[in-house]
Amino acid sequence: MIYFTFFLMVTLTIYGLIIMKSEKKQRVEKRISILKIDNSGENDSINKQEQQKSLFQRMVFPIWKEFKKSFKRKMPGEKQAKLELRLLQAGSPFGMTPVDYRMLQFALILLLPFLSAGYAHLLQMNGSVVILFGLVGLAGAFVLPTFYLKQKVKVRNVSALKELPDILDLLTVSLEAGLGFDSAISKVVSKKEGVLSAEFHRCLEEIRLGKTRREALAGIRDRLIVDEIRTLISSILQAEKLGIGMVQVLRVQSNEVRDQRKQRAEEEAMKAPIKMLFPLVLFIFPSLFIVLLGPAIIQFLQTFK
Repeated sequence: MIYFTFFLMVTLTIYGLIIMKSEKKQRVEKRISILKIDNSGENDSINKQEQQKSLFQRMVFPIWKEFKKSFKRKMPGEKQAKLELRLLQAGSPFGMTPVDYRMLQFALILLLPFLSAGYAHLLQMNGSVVILFGLVGLAGAFVLPTFYLKQKVKVRNVSALKELPDILDLLTVSLEAGLGFDSAISKVVSKKEGVLSAEFHRCLEEIRLGKTRREALAGIRDRLIVDEIRTLISSILQAEKLGIGMVQVLRVQSNEVRDQRKQRAEEEAMKAPIKMLFPLVLFIFPSLFIVLLGPAIIQFLQTFK
């Protein structure tokens, strides 16, 4: 009986090992088959997507992508960094990268002179005027992108300056309510919209990606060329470094910003009469002179006839 039990135990053990090995092999084969099916399904979906693309997307777009990569490799890193900062200061118009901006500049340099000269030729002008139009188009190709960026930077800075007092008030109230600085900025971003709010949102994203708060706030100072905002960022960084209460610093900054806004409004009001003088002299006074002195001059001429 003992021998039979021992034999049965050994047999069952061997059988269990064989079953376990076969089941393990089946599980591995099942997983491999699932992966093959998924890969084949992915390949089929990729092939279908490729077939659905247009001729331009399948043939021209890869060539264009390679051309952009080669153009990017030829751009110096220092110039690319400066141009990227200028585009960020302008709010990244049309989502342009430095490579896109440079390619747009070269395209304008190549196209505008020919278009201007062709327009002059259509007007049937002589050769010197056609050349002059071509030179004007070339000058416009150099000037227009830079002028556009400067205008975008100016409009963006003016918008940020207008939003600053309300952003400061909301930030101060949030800090007084007991929120931390990052939480207060997050609250401001959720409640307000605009240029300054978008910059603070970018600051929070950079902090979450691993930048220090000092570096993220310094980035705002670089992207917005406004003295009041730069002073605010410097005050926040200085208060964080020295351990001064942030609420007190922001309250002082808020009062200063409102005083400066009041002074700017008074300055614009003082400039208004001088600005009104030019249209008054050029357009309104001549009309008044014609209405008042016109009949008298006509009678005077009739009398002496």
